[in-house]
Amino acid sequence: MSEAESQRLAHSEYWDERYAEVGPDEQVHEWFRSFNDLESFLGRNLFQVRAPETAPQILHLGSGDSTIPEDLWKKGYKNQVCVDFSTVVVNNMSKQHSHFEGITWMHADVRQLDQIPSESVDVAFDKGTLDAMIHGSPWDPPDEVRDNTGRYIREVFRVLKPDSTFLYVTYRQPHFITPLLNCEGVDWVIAVNVLGGSDSSFDYHGFVLKKAPLSTPGSATTGTDAKITAQAPACPSNEAL
Repeated sequence: MSEAESQRLAHSEYWDERYAEVGPDEQVHEWFRSFNDLESFLGRNLFQVRAPETAPQILHLGSGDSTIPEDLWKKGYKNQVCVDFSTVVVNNMSKQHSHFEGITWMHADVRQLDQIPSESVDVAFDKGTLDAMIHGSPWDPPDEVRDNTGRYIREVFRVLKPDSTFLYVTYRQPHFITPLLNCEGVDWVIAVNVLGGSDSSFDYHGFVLKKAPLSTPGSATTGTDAKITAQAPACPSNEAL
């Protein structure tokens, strides 16, 4: 993929066009790893830690048309919110899964999650969304990349409850991605899992980012009983990216 094409990935217009090219019942792509590929990783970091019976609030960040929310629903997780800045895919997925009670699709930009209360999420999940914001030199990312990824990571940190977890799946090497994850304004305990695959020529990595157990100073609300609402205002324009 060219540099110009890589930069387009951070814009909703690109994804609206891409999702509009296929039928509403067709999948564009399951990025990076499928549910079967990730089941062991999810087992260690979700199933064994937060059982379905505890109804953890799961937030899928840039969910696209992934089957992961449906797969988790079948495991008993019925308190899920899926956000994406493509109105096309949000509308498609909402219609396709209207019978899946406990999964909500929401039009939102992960860099400005105004609809999500602070400290209201137990588990946040990203499989390819952060990567779509990255282009240029991995050794010295452009200011645009640092700004976009920093805004995103700080929003994830804000919406997570204390002692909750951000699960992030990527093909990027830890020494390149970790500085972006450790941006100003966050405090993570980070563990990295190698996610091999028989059909892959290289390893993927599963990051487990644990939010510090104490609330950060100045937090707007403890949010332990806050609810995420799907009645959201229109997400911000991406023209400034």
